[in-house]
Amino acid sequence: MTKPESDWDVIVVGGGNAGLCAAIEAAETGAKVLIVDAAPKAYRGGNSRHTRNFRCMHSGPLSVLTGTYGEEEYFDDLLRVTKGNTDEDLARLAIRKSEECLPWMEAHGVRFQPSLSGTLSLSRTNAFFLGGGKALVNAYFNTAEDLGVTAWYDAEVTHVTFEDGDFTGLELMRGGEPVAISGRSLVLASGGFQANIDWLAEAWGPSARNFLIRGTRYNRGRVLRDMLDQGADSIGDPTQCHAVAIDGRAAQFDDGIVTRLDCVPFSVVVNRDGERFYDEGEDVWPKRYAIWGRLVAGQPDQVAYSIIDSKAVRDFMPSVFPPEKADTIEELADKLGIPGDRLRRTIETYNAACREGTFSSNELDGLATEGLDPPKTNWARPIVEPPFHGYTLRTGVTFTYLGLKVDHRAVVSMGNRQLPNVWAAGEIMAGSILGEGYLAGFGMTIGTVFGRIAGQEAAAHVA
Repeated sequence: MTKPESDWDVIVVGGGNAGLCAAIEAAETGAKVLIVDAAPKAYRGGNSRHTRNFRCMHSGPLSVLTGTYGEEEYFDDLLRVTKGNTDEDLARLAIRKSEECLPWMEAHGVRFQPSLSGTLSLSRTNAFFLGGGKALVNAYFNTAEDLGVTAWYDAEVTHVTFEDGDFTGLELMRGGEPVAISGRSLVLASGGFQANIDWLAEAWGPSARNFLIRGTRYNRGRVLRDMLDQGADSIGDPTQCHAVAIDGRAAQFDDGIVTRLDCVPFSVVVNRDGERFYDEGEDVWPKRYAIWGRLVAGQPDQVAYSIIDSKAVRDFMPSVFPPEKADTIEELADKLGIPGDRLRRTIETYNAACREGTFSSNELDGLATEGLDPPKTNWARPIVEPPFHGYTLRTGVTFTYLGLKVDHRAVVSMGNRQLPNVWAAGEIMAGSILGEGYLAGFGMTIGTVFGRIAGQEAAAHVA
């Protein structure tokens, strides 16, 4: 192994949103900061490259946000998607501090835009990045560079070293060569293990090998595994994750948000046998879209199909890949590879259960089926107008929830003892707050809030 590099005040493992927020906060105190990122420079930013918005509490209009989104409403939204499986103290901390984060983000180069068509239901709760997640990542890297932060790419951490319970340095592979570095404090922001298919299969079973990974292929959980093997306290269930229904034609890794399909609430969703299995109209999409990854994962071959007719085409954000089209349900079934007679019966049964009412795509409209199991409780319109459209759905995993346990200062614990100079932020600790389910934009909230806290705490330790 090569000779250890010069000592660093703060080492941040991971160059996504959480790690960048930590690095910026630490560097602004004058600390000597290094970011270590396993990805090459062209793929820097982790999953943050693919994000598009930040969920934010606010007591009145704030930047591009309209109206008011208070702590109790925000927390209630979180409780409904997590079914109460959350650390309330940490959750409320993230919610409260989100209000001060948005101006901080703008002060550090992030630009926002008003909600566009298809996202109007989020205009009060979520601020959208101008240029998307990649623009946010580039803005933060520019700010970090101006502050003197050093970034290493193609640098995968293989081991975190401790002496007498204190972090002392890292062993890593940089450009294919082993390197050892030393540091006075450590912020872990290296994400979950979703790109490690073997680990997913260890948790889920063989079905996980049919999953697609929406985010970076570099989040393999090597640092997380090393910390857990050394006795770090864990939080979360390895089978819980942010998983959504995405287009089955997506790549194995890194296709990001563009492969998400927003048609589900306005469709009938069936499995490979042409049978419905869940209420497509349970709630507005930003609150319930993340349940569909797990639902599809539970179906035979981990595949499902979303069926709409021509009148529903303009009710959701357009997809990257065009749908299959046909003039009859049987022809569409043949193109999708599912039994035509079964799909026809399912659609006929659904159509007969639909009732008259007023359709509204941006809110719960109560337009429900009657006598159907499972029901469709909103947006239930008959599928009768050709051409009919169909999308293949696969489970797209964004990030896993098994992670490191932290407290309100983002401090990592080991054997129920707080480590004196190790902090964690972002997806590697999100399981502390997200026990299950997901709320649109909340991953960015967790990463920003706890990234800033971790950077401040690490710098204060050095000082």
